[in-house]
Order: sequence, then structure tokens, then C-alpha cells
Amino acid sequence: MVSVVIPVYNEEKRIEKTAEILDSYLKTLSEDYQIVFSNDGSVDSTFEKAKKLSESNSHIKTIGYTENKGKGSAVRHGMLAADGDIILFTDCDLAYGTEVIGKALEKFEETGADIVTGSRNLNAESYEGYTFLRKIMSKVYFKLISTAAGFKLSDSQCGFKCFRKKAAHDIFSECVIDSFAFDLEALMKAQNKGYTIAEMPVKILQNDNGESKVRVVRDTFKMLGDIRKIKKANKKTKNKKD
Repeated sequence: MVSVVIPVYNEEKRIEKTAEILDSYLKTLSEDYQIVFSNDGSVDSTFEKAKKLSESNSHIKTIGYTENKGKGSAVRHGMLAADGDIILFTDCDLAYGTEVIGKALEKFEETGADIVTGSRNLNAESYEGYTFLRKIMSKVYFKLISTAAGFKLSDSQCGFKCFRKKAAHDIFSECVIDSFAFDLEALMKAQNKGYTIAEMPVKILQNDNGESKVRVVRDTFKMLGDIRKIKKANKKTKNKKD
């Protein structure tokens, strides 16, 4: 079974459409699937709408809390609440589309990896519409962060990541970061524990809430600070997946 975790915060205008699109697509893959909406303290009707969706569709599960803690917290709670053999997370705007889910499942079969993560840097079309400066700054940002984190992934911050259940629960049960650096924390813990990671090319089909929240220069310094904290924590908890 595949579980799709969707962190949500004030998504009342599109949560129902997202559920409809995902439900229709996942049916084409298998009769056994799950959609998990993880509410990050929304102050609109997002949680109420999500609860109604789960009441009317047994494939949908809704969890949440009242305080707005950050995307990392919503993803973490969702990943730990998911029941699938493969558990992935993506944003409510489905920025990478739905077919990327099927391609990720194929990647698991091809590679036998524990984790499959999307990479915008493996798809030449990902930067269409970017100015030359923004394109260069984005690539430098990704390179700097990956180097500082100590792994060779081309895009640690892609909002589409998939985990085998054992890896997901093992990794996210130890994660604590609620900010945008939660991706890095999960990947660094995965590497620390010896899990294998495969990348696959993805393209942003639509994006109205992701990269606009990231300011390259400002967030680079914050990311580097978070990396230092993660490395320090990992030294105390290092252990292999076996």
C-alpha cells in the first residue's frame, strides 16, 4: 500500500480538489492506498473539511493539532501516522503532479533503495521561466547545502520524498526540526543510519507556495546553522538501520 502525506495549513480553498485528484490517480495504481492530511494548526476550515473527507472516504485519514508549528512538524506527524508500505509526502498544491508517484514506485523496484527523493536539478526543464541570476543562485544554494550536509544529493530540498515504511518510521520518530530544514534532518539521519537513497528527476508543474517562501541568501545561513545542529545531534544517536 502507498500512503501519500499532505501537510496542510490554511488550505480550505483547495483541499477538496487535491483529495479528488489524488484519489482518482491512486485508484489507477491499486485498490489499496491511503491519503493522510496532516493539519498544522490551520485557522480556517481546512481541518473541518479534511475530517469530512475522511468520514466519506475510507482511503483518507486526517490528523492534526491546534498550534501552528511548521511544515516539518506536519510532515513528521503525517509520516508516523501513515500505514503504507511506501510513504511519501508532497504539498497540497501537488506541484509535481500525480504521475510522479507511479514513477517513484517504479524507482523503488528498479533500485531497491530505502528512500526515493525527487530532484529538480536532474530535469533540465525545471528551471524554465527562471531568470539567469535566480537559476544560478538556486543551483549554488543546493550545492552549498548538500556539501555542508555531507552528501552528494543534487536537490535536498525537493518537496517530494518517498520512504519505505521501516525507514520512514525509524527516521521521523527521531526528527525534531519544524522549519524548512526538516528535509535535511531526515536525509542526514537516513545517511547516518545507513539507508540507501535514490534520486529521480521531477519537474515543478505548478508552485504558488513553496519556493516563494524561500529567500536564498537569508535561508542559506539559517540552513547552515541547522546543519550544524543536526550533525551534533546525529553524533549522539548514530546507529545502523539493522
